[in-house]
Amino acid sequence: MNHLFDQKKCSSSADSRLTGRGVTSVNTPAIYARVESYDAGQKKCISDVRRTFCLFVTFDLLFITLLWIIELNVSGGIQKELEKEVLDYDYRASFFDIFLLAVFRFATLILAYAVCKLRHWWAIAVTSCAFLIVKVILSKLLTQGPFGYLLPIISFVLAWIETWLLDFKVLPQEAEDENRYLSFVEAAERAPLMRPGPLSDGQFYSPPESVADSDEDDKHDPEKGLIQQVT
Repeated sequence: MNHLFDQKKCSSSADSRLTGRGVTSVNTPAIYARVESYDAGQKKCISDVRRTFCLFVTFDLLFITLLWIIELNVSGGIQKELEKEVLDYDYRASFFDIFLLAVFRFATLILAYAVCKLRHWWAIAVTSCAFLIVKVILSKLLTQGPFGYLLPIISFVLAWIETWLLDFKVLPQEAEDENRYLSFVEAAERAPLMRPGPLSDGQFYSPPESVADSDEDDKHDPEKGLIQQVT
């Protein structure tokens, strides 16, 4: 009985080792597939979250341009107001510089975060906040109706939304993707070292049955002892 128990124990341990080898063989291709997918993602010009940020920067430019065109049309005609705000530019009364600020912000942010791939929010702050604050303090926009409030406030709010997107969405997501990629690369490098070797005959070795064990079996099995005495 002990001999049968030892055989079952050895076979169960061998099955567990074979199961471990099967898991390793399944997990290793999965790790390599993950690494290859991240390699393909690294070959992109920019990440998906950074592309979303650049799309919002484009929306910023188009929205400010639309508001400025509406302001020109409401004030007395686009052609007349263009001559007044562009040709006869007055820093204290013109909205043309807010439109130029949106164009400058768009060009700077696309260059900084799409081409150069910067990882800091200083470019947004430099291109927006200081100029708008000085513009509101020194100009007479607040006396020119609702657009005197609307254009500076919307431009300021969009700039801070872009700062929030970059600092709390783009940069953390890219850092998380990079750390995940490095972890998969390290796991792929360690996988061949952790693979178990072939099973040897010694792992299936079963110790021989001792005489004491056979005597104990005879005590527990009286029929077997009786047969041995008769023979």
